[in-house]
Amino acid sequence: MPAADLSYSYLGPAGTFTEAALAQVTAAQGASWRPVNNIGEALDDVVGGVSIAAMLAIENTVEGGVAAVLDALASIPDLRIVGEYLVPVRFALVVRPGVGLDTVRAVAAHPVAYAQCRVWLHEHLPSHTQLPAASNVQAAQFLAEHEGDLAQAAIATPTAGARFGLTTLAEDIGDNPNAMTRFVLVARAGSVPLPAPTGADKTSIVADLPSDRPGALLELLEQFATRGVNLSLLHSRPIGDELGRYRFVIDLDGHLDDARVADALLGVRRFSPRVLFLGSYPRADGRPVAAAEAHDDVVYAEARSWLEELRRS
Repeated sequence: MPAADLSYSYLGPAGTFTEAALAQVTAAQGASWRPVNNIGEALDDVVGGVSIAAMLAIENTVEGGVAAVLDALASIPDLRIVGEYLVPVRFALVVRPGVGLDTVRAVAAHPVAYAQCRVWLHEHLPSHTQLPAASNVQAAQFLAEHEGDLAQAAIATPTAGARFGLTTLAEDIGDNPNAMTRFVLVARAGSVPLPAPTGADKTSIVADLPSDRPGALLELLEQFATRGVNLSLLHSRPIGDELGRYRFVIDLDGHLDDARVADALLGVRRFSPRVLFLGSYPRADGRPVAAAEAHDDVVYAEARSWLEELRRS
């Protein structure tokens, strides 16, 4: 299928950080991009075949994992992460022309963006009210199109003010100058091939704890530790059937085709009543994943060869 016939969904409108992440996808160039209003709509597009993939924010350096995305990946079957992308996060406070900082009583903002600007807001607008928005750009768009409503300002992307004819009162209002959001490109299982190992890869899974008992989490983590597999994300989410029951969304260093990773996943599968494989894909930072000598693929191959010799003797 030619690229022009494909569609990619992302949290809109145009100008969001999610669109900036999608712009990094080589395969998406020349395809149609479909802005959507929320995470559920983006994944509905993927499941229903409207789009070949959707770009979703999954983790932020300030707020950690995005719970709505983690829960969706854990509950919707047959989804695969096929790539990850990093976008630096910068925020500006925008207002309608003529509005000053001393007249701002309410600020429209996406909840994640709002959380990353708390220090600046507390210092400059200590008595303001927060009005949630579906995206940073939508906050600015709503402000521009609904004069007289509650919000007098919006936290938005640096380019949103000019896009909607708003005035930028303050730039770089984020609390952390190193803030970064990690995005994942999610497709239907089987719709695209599993990316080949590059030596700088990440694998994502979801694993339920078998029971609420002492040592259960330790036993899960030992499946990785004993095989020299490093974890870069461990996020707990409630299963929802009763209190004390949790599942974990896990990112680990390495590819499914790495012997130590495959062996660790076998251990998790024997231990956990439910394991979802979400994909193996290249790391966005390109950092090589090095295994300790005892966990190198060659060592696993030699051990299997030794075992086969024992069986033949």
